[in-house]
Amino acid sequence: MSRDAIVAKRVDSGSADLTEISDLARAAGYDVVGELTQSREEDGAYMFGEGKVEELAALVVETGADVVIVDNRVGPYQLFNIGSKLPDEVEVIDRFTLILDIFGQRAHTKKAQLQVELAELRYELPRAEAKASLAKRDERPGFMGLGEYDESREQDIKAQIARIKRELDAIAEKEETRREERRESGFDLVALAGYTNAGKSTLMRQLAADLSVDENDELHPDLDPTAESEDRLFTTLGTTTRRADTGTRNVLLTDTVGFISDLPHWLVESFKSTLDSVYRADLVLLVVDASESTEEMREKLVTCHDTLYERNEAPIVTVLNKVDKVDESELAEKKRALSALAPNPVVVSGLTGENVEELTARIEAELPDWQRERLLLPMTDDTMSLVSWVHDHGHVEREEYGEDSVTLEFEARPAVVEKARSKAADLAAVESA
Repeated sequence: MSRDAIVAKRVDSGSADLTEISDLARAAGYDVVGELTQSREEDGAYMFGEGKVEELAALVVETGADVVIVDNRVGPYQLFNIGSKLPDEVEVIDRFTLILDIFGQRAHTKKAQLQVELAELRYELPRAEAKASLAKRDERPGFMGLGEYDESREQDIKAQIARIKRELDAIAEKEETRREERRESGFDLVALAGYTNAGKSTLMRQLAADLSVDENDELHPDLDPTAESEDRLFTTLGTTTRRADTGTRNVLLTDTVGFISDLPHWLVESFKSTLDSVYRADLVLLVVDASESTEEMREKLVTCHDTLYERNEAPIVTVLNKVDKVDESELAEKKRALSALAPNPVVVSGLTGENVEELTARIEAELPDWQRERLLLPMTDDTMSLVSWVHDHGHVEREEYGEDSVTLEFEARPAVVEKARSKAADLAAVESA
């Protein structure tokens, strides 16, 4: 059953934009029945001015809202003070409580659940520390409405955080091993990154539309043959990986959780295990919604760059998606205005498939160079098995059969070339034995 919510935001100057917080509220299952904004410096007690909080209380009564969602970083005392002005049954939450609520609803895997739990604990820790500090200073349990002081709660949270980090580290080690196994098997790893609702999942369907992955494949037990495509935030909380058809290369494409604006460091860090799919890829496709305003695109590109370039060493290609919603002159102006942040972008429509072929060509061009190799294989009982293996793991340019040998000229990842040489040496050793 949905609950009615009022969304509210304060900005130091200018006008407050409630678009994203409203979308987030709907993604969490709320019906937005009212909005309130204020442009002024922050009030230490209420975040908003006290008069604006009185206005908020009147709006709650008028709309019958169950929840007030404040799109700001609100301190525990400010939340308590705002709530004290509202009817007793009305809940007041801030932006990050809402985001954690959405994450919790979408966490369907063990890793995602652990990451959500870690984020919740990191969010709670400073509040527990504040309770401890105030209780010790004032000797008043429940001071400022923060609840009864539990001396051991702070230590319990820290212990739980340490435990979850150990579990996530163990999962990360297994995933890194799997990534290296895939590379050794000839796969290039490409990650889709970008803001939530930029159309990453829709674009993924275009790039891998005719291919699926065998869920029983021993090498890839975690690959999901479907990727959701819905017009709502945080459809993808975990990761979805599919084989993509780009031409000559064997590509595994991973769709990851979307970024959102104004995420604190502790929240990004809690999802590091999921973001490793981006940080450790061979190529990152940074997907941007081209139908948004130039300023929105610029802000999101800056945030994405701050997140990606800090840890990512792979090439990053900016993909301007949803160009079916933008006319040519507007698109040209946006490309010019954003050229410093998005040099030489690829423009596509994940919905219609426009320019997807250009994107696949760019993927192949930006991936790490393959190594060329020429092998002369003796004709043995196992030779054709090796020829087939090279076809599966690289791109064969010449295959020529003689009376007692096979000549293969191909390109592949260095690890694949090395393994092919080793297998060829084994064939030669068997023949000469």
